[in-house]
Amino acid sequence: MSHDKIRARREALGPHALIRGDALNVMRRMEGDSVDVVVTSPPYNIGVAYRTYRDRREEDDYIGWMRVICAQIARVLKPDGSFFLNIAGSSAQPWLPFELITQLRDLFVLQNHIVWIKSVSIEEKTYGHFKPVNSTRFINHNHEHVFHLTHKGDVPLQRLAAGVPFTDKTNINRRRHAVDRRCRGNTWFIPYETVRHRKQKFLHPGTFPVALPTACMTLHGYDENTVLLDPFMGTGTSLVAAQELGVTGVGIDIDTRYVAVARRRLRVALGQAEPGDEDEMLSEPAMSAEGDGEPLV
Repeated sequence: MSHDKIRARREALGPHALIRGDALNVMRRMEGDSVDVVVTSPPYNIGVAYRTYRDRREEDDYIGWMRVICAQIARVLKPDGSFFLNIAGSSAQPWLPFELITQLRDLFVLQNHIVWIKSVSIEEKTYGHFKPVNSTRFINHNHEHVFHLTHKGDVPLQRLAAGVPFTDKTNINRRRHAVDRRCRGNTWFIPYETVRHRKQKFLHPGTFPVALPTACMTLHGYDENTVLLDPFMGTGTSLVAAQELGVTGVGIDIDTRYVAVARRRLRVALGQAEPGDEDEMLSEPAMSAEGDGEPLV
């Protein structure tokens, strides 16, 4: 079925909205200047095995599609909003993230470029999630990009709220800092929790840890009126982070099964369901093509 023919369905959970539908079509119907923060990780176009999306377009086609998506994000993002775009290339396709970001220069200003480090080796010890690569040409790919995009490049950030304590406490008084916090910088070490089975990733090939959208929202700043949008919600990690921070989340995904998993995870975060094993989450009834929620209006 063409994505253009899929009727979007909306479901409310607490203050949040889960929308099963095509991200582009849904965002076209959203009110302009209505979102404070966008945190999303779209398909990377590197052959990831999603359930309902073929992650292997011609590069020009993919970049053109993503540009149209980002134009809609620019329309719904408030003038002082932040768009955090998590994307990665691969060892065989290292240029793709940079080819994409240069095509967005007339839509956004690249205010910050954050490197999300998933694994790092310090001396003889490795920290974080290390995924072996069987290659004689490439070294392991242990990072991804988080491009912080804004309308004009002048959005004030909560650098200390998203920061870290000083290691050398003498710096606090010596440099006249008001609190024991310093800017975290543009390299973020955020490892995955160790998993031993794909079910622990909810059978989704491209999840990210809750700590990543949490760090993005904390850096931008938030309050009880903040609205977060994730147009490629997947299994709902950004919405779980939104719930934990007390902000409103709007999540969109084309895949009925992933929406069902996001629904279950969000219900657990809201205290409406008890944490269960992965089999229980994956057995949640999926939202059908006709939908079991209300039509998007």
